[in-house]
Amino acid sequence: MKGPATTKLKTPPRPAAKKPARPSSKNGHAATLAAGTNPKRVRAILQKLDEAYPTATCALVHHNPFQLLIATILSAQTTDVRVNLVTPSLFAKYPKPEDLAYANPRDIEAEIRPTGFFRAKTKSIQGASKKIVEQFSGQVPRTMEQLLTLPGVARKTANVVLGTAFGIASGIVVDTHVMRLSGRLDLTRNTDPKKIEQDLMRVIPKDKWIAFSHQLIWHGRRVCQARKPRCMECNLERICYSKDKII
Repeated sequence: MKGPATTKLKTPPRPAAKKPARPSSKNGHAATLAAGTNPKRVRAILQKLDEAYPTATCALVHHNPFQLLIATILSAQTTDVRVNLVTPSLFAKYPKPEDLAYANPRDIEAEIRPTGFFRAKTKSIQGASKKIVEQFSGQVPRTMEQLLTLPGVARKTANVVLGTAFGIASGIVVDTHVMRLSGRLDLTRNTDPKKIEQDLMRVIPKDKWIAFSHQLIWHGRRVCQARKPRCMECNLERICYSKDKII
């Protein structure tokens, strides 16, 4: 004899994070900042990043500011992993700025060929090395203004060197991971790296600028990947309302 029919209880769906209303400025017009930049939410994001990546740092292997500068220039349009395969031999042969500045370009091209765009990169790293020797007494500059005068150096590279090598927070490194994640987290509505950096600098406390970029890069590589973000493993999932979420 069959017993009474039973009804299987369904697990209620997990509530998704709701996108907050876009803030308004005092004159009633929409504010330029993204809706996700509420200070309380930003603090929550920073706390979660600290919990997940307390020791995040630059992935480029280096032993001094000059090596970091060259490695960062080489990292354009390639991975840090590939750069780290090339730089040990490069730095062993050319340990100082003067060694690299006046070397045979063809020899350098052969060394860095795996990083791609090797001719343009050779021109940049030799030009930067020569300027460091001839105008900065062989020392990597410690200001944004001076670093930007070096061939092959834009704000991203300068921020990497200043933050990682010297502990100077002059800005926020904006690479492809930071661009993608800051958009997904609604910390910016811009797509231009310079404008994204300015947006982030307005909402991220200055004492967090250096760590924040490293943490976001680590998170982008390990969890919040471009094509298939691993949202179920993300400790930011509850406060993220990105359209890209995979739950």
